[in-house]
Amino acid sequence: MVIRAYRFALDPTPRQARDLARHSGAARVAFNWGLAAVKANLNQREAERSYGIDDHELTPVLGWSLPTLRKAWNRAKDEAAPWWRECSKEAFNTGLDQLARALKNWSTSRDRHRAGRKMGFPRFKTKRACVPSVRFTTGAIRVEQDCRHVTLPRLGLIKTHESTGKLERRLTASTARILCATVRFDRGRWFVAFTVETAPAMKTPRQPDAVIGVDLGVRHLAVLSDGTMIENPRRHDASRRKLAQTSRAVSRRRGPDRQKGQRPSNRWLQANAARNKIHHRVANQRRDGIHKLTTMLAREYGTVVVEDLNLAGMVRNRRLAIQIRDAGFGEIRRQLTYKTQWNGGHLIVADRWYPSSKTCSGCGAVKLKLRPAQRTFSCTKCGLVLDRDHNAARNLAALAAAVAGSGPERVNGRGADRKTAQRAAGGPEASIPHPAAYAAGIRREPVSVGGYVLEIR
Repeated sequence: MVIRAYRFALDPTPRQARDLARHSGAARVAFNWGLAAVKANLNQREAERSYGIDDHELTPVLGWSLPTLRKAWNRAKDEAAPWWRECSKEAFNTGLDQLARALKNWSTSRDRHRAGRKMGFPRFKTKRACVPSVRFTTGAIRVEQDCRHVTLPRLGLIKTHESTGKLERRLTASTARILCATVRFDRGRWFVAFTVETAPAMKTPRQPDAVIGVDLGVRHLAVLSDGTMIENPRRHDASRRKLAQTSRAVSRRRGPDRQKGQRPSNRWLQANAARNKIHHRVANQRRDGIHKLTTMLAREYGTVVVEDLNLAGMVRNRRLAIQIRDAGFGEIRRQLTYKTQWNGGHLIVADRWYPSSKTCSGCGAVKLKLRPAQRTFSCTKCGLVLDRDHNAARNLAALAAAVAGSGPERVNGRGADRKTAQRAAGGPEASIPHPAAYAAGIRREPVSVGGYVLEIR
């Protein structure tokens, strides 16, 4: 059994939309109340400690776990939120659970027990900045048999914008069980996501023995090793003129000013909604295109090879930052990770320092320099002339032979914390053999070829 999520767009009535906003606001109130209580407790103990009071005589510590915060909320909810009966208890539990997770993340990050970037101490949520959401774990949570309605606690029957048949069929066949439902306001509309425990279906790609190398770029969104070039739609560039027009309209209206306590005018709200609508459309188009691309790759090929790109460093280039963010390289990598597993394939992630663009896919010669403006790769040894991205994709596909039948996936998915390995004199280019020679060293463990680590997903 695996845990999956099924996400559907909702079409609530105006009254149901107000109820959803009320429940998400209740979660924000509970979060802020719990954070204020925790900070007050910490400040009180720190003040008492400054007066020389012994630790055993200090104010008792307010626990950061969800059960402790929930007990404290039940004792203070009549005073903190006299209207608490208007919302489901799950709304307040959502805010307290978010606070407990945030405090735990900060504590483990401070003690260096948590991987990833350093987490800061939780901050209060504002109505404008936070994303409205509420999670339901108990009560009437079901998908109706007409595949057009869902039922949620205290909210009742809500119409969906799209069919829920793919989840309803699994529930009817007793191959799935709903664990919880999360309602979230995202990109201008409400969505519901059902967390479901289900049995995965055994699938096989159409070409289980085929290997495809995928080179991501800005000029072409993806270039495959078989020569297929997928154009970059550049959704943001297509809507840049409309965004400029709506942004100028917003700047002419009277907007909000928190320092002066000024509220936005109705015309500013209308102009801002028009601008947000364009942003939402661009994001939806980008997401739809990426889903279609990754689904095609995962269903068609048994092995997909991609590069481990340094996106944080790439976006520092002010000339290409917008285009790189608009392409969504990180989202493509993330979707390929789980879609290849769902379809019975493998994802191989080449080391980010592997010179796929500088290596000749014909003879294996490595160029010392290759400027980004040079879009055609010309080999001085074998005379191969090929598109730069196509040559890189062919080199990535050749790497798959080195890890055929190797062990399970590596723990470090990004591979960014590996220090540069020691190599022979003459630089990394002089120590990289031809990719076709990797096939002779097939092993049953994760492979390091020429100092470059390959990962299997």
